[in-house]
Amino acid sequence: MADARESLVDGNLLAARAFARAGVDHMFGVVGIPVTSFANCSVSEGIRFIAFHNEQSAGYAASAYGYLTGKPGVLLTVSGPGCVHGLAGLSNAMINTWPMVLVSGSSDQADAGKGDFQELDQLAAVKPFAKCAVKATDIRKIPELVSTVVNSCVAGRPGGCYLDLPTDVLHQTLPYGEAADLLEAVQPFVPAWADGDPSGGRTAVSEDKIEAAVAALRGAQRPLVVFGKGAAYARAEKGLRDFVEITGIPFLPTPMGKGLIPDTHPLAATAARSLAIGQADVVLVVGARLNWLLHFGEPPRWSPEVKFILVDVSEEEIELRRPHVGIVGDARLVMEAMVREVKDDPFCLGRSHPWVEKVRAKAEDNVKKMSAGLERVVVPFNFLTPMRIIRDAILSLGSPSPILVSEGANTMDVGRAVLVQTEPRTRLDAGTWGTMGVGLGYCIAAAVAEPKRLVVAVEGDSGFGFSGMEVETVVRYQLPVVVIVFNNGGVYGGDRRNPEDIKGPYKDDPAPTSFVPGAAYHTLMEAFGGKGYLVGTPEELQFALNESFSARRPALINVTIDPYAGAESGRMQHKN
Repeated sequence: MADARESLVDGNLLAARAFARAGVDHMFGVVGIPVTSFANCSVSEGIRFIAFHNEQSAGYAASAYGYLTGKPGVLLTVSGPGCVHGLAGLSNAMINTWPMVLVSGSSDQADAGKGDFQELDQLAAVKPFAKCAVKATDIRKIPELVSTVVNSCVAGRPGGCYLDLPTDVLHQTLPYGEAADLLEAVQPFVPAWADGDPSGGRTAVSEDKIEAAVAALRGAQRPLVVFGKGAAYARAEKGLRDFVEITGIPFLPTPMGKGLIPDTHPLAATAARSLAIGQADVVLVVGARLNWLLHFGEPPRWSPEVKFILVDVSEEEIELRRPHVGIVGDARLVMEAMVREVKDDPFCLGRSHPWVEKVRAKAEDNVKKMSAGLERVVVPFNFLTPMRIIRDAILSLGSPSPILVSEGANTMDVGRAVLVQTEPRTRLDAGTWGTMGVGLGYCIAAAVAEPKRLVVAVEGDSGFGFSGMEVETVVRYQLPVVVIVFNNGGVYGGDRRNPEDIKGPYKDDPAPTSFVPGAAYHTLMEAFGGKGYLVGTPEELQFALNESFSARRPALINVTIDPYAGAESGRMQHKN
């Protein structure tokens, strides 16, 4: 709290103090009318403000910060178009179920309907993308509503919340004493894994459900454990690993679940994914939804007879899927209970179990096939040759391993198969919504949330283009971020059209998928004082990785890829 000699507190300062009291320590955004003073007040109250060029990138940063830390990621925008741009981050948080708060200034309430500067019914605009949306119509409401959005975004299934701060409310004032009394009502949020509160305020796990789940797995012939970023958010890695190692059941992570148990673990079924999901008869799904990423849990990718055990913090999710066993609860608490249940009456498939041997043999065969492609040096680069060099360079760093940010159709697809995750919450990618443009925002959030880790982005040139200007933000804050751009001249690749097939008055335009060939993305980083590299051979790439990883300063490596190396839609042909 600031000096008690202050006689009046305005809405900007009251809001800043409310957020600080609620436990918010970082804020991301773009300032301007009417929120610049609020941003400055937040800094004075001990909140670090990371200023971006674009609200979309700032919103992606806020959502990823919420995921990595369990704290509400706060995005601040101006009114009207700033709020609209911020919806990208808010909706991303909702779909990925990450805790985030969008705070936007808005027009003067007295001028509503008159065509005020950047006027918009922002409450109506955000409601489809938020768990709750509230508006401070008077300065006295600010502390209560700050407490509401901060606590709502982390409660139950996490998600995005919205707070509207009208211009006139930000300019209203209160006596210091009254403001201090109002701030007493602000409740600091408590993350689910906070020390001293092992339950995180969550309800107790049903022992009957735990017993039923273990009994189903015990009786299975081909059991499988699947886990996702919900388990990562809940810090469930120890329980998951203990359960897998006690029972000997193979496991399959979703992309952002990778690393909860190391990809190198002998029970990892990632390289045998199709076989594992196609033949499993009982599947424990922890912190992952049976959506498109898991083929909806339906045939033909899954067996028609498969039985699912779903663990989710949302009762509505379990009711929607109607699994064989549904367990509502925090993934960490559930897995701890599962481990206790198994220890009381142990069972283990063992390495010689037919199912374990079958999964392992298929995984080893697929790894061997991919290794042949990885070890073959191809210049001009395909996707595999540079990806293998990057993988080896990352693994050589040891622990703590870098946080890997990945986006782009082919780049993300190949990277998911090649780049190895050995520690939890070290992979950020397009996520549940398949969102492109998250890269630089995620990089900045990761560097702020985990300052002891290097952040490495491996992006396609298309994905990079959404947020490339934010390399200036990386340089401005001197964040340990190395951006690697796979430059193949376009979306999926350069112009591959047969000239004889191109007709119409605009036949001389570039293809819809193509960019400027040989774009010098590395010079964008150099323009702001970072280090840029242009590479096209294994030796050049190895040098750039060694130097940039050692320096731990802003760098961009522009990797020239054969424009014919990519394929449309990666592995999503059935959607196109």
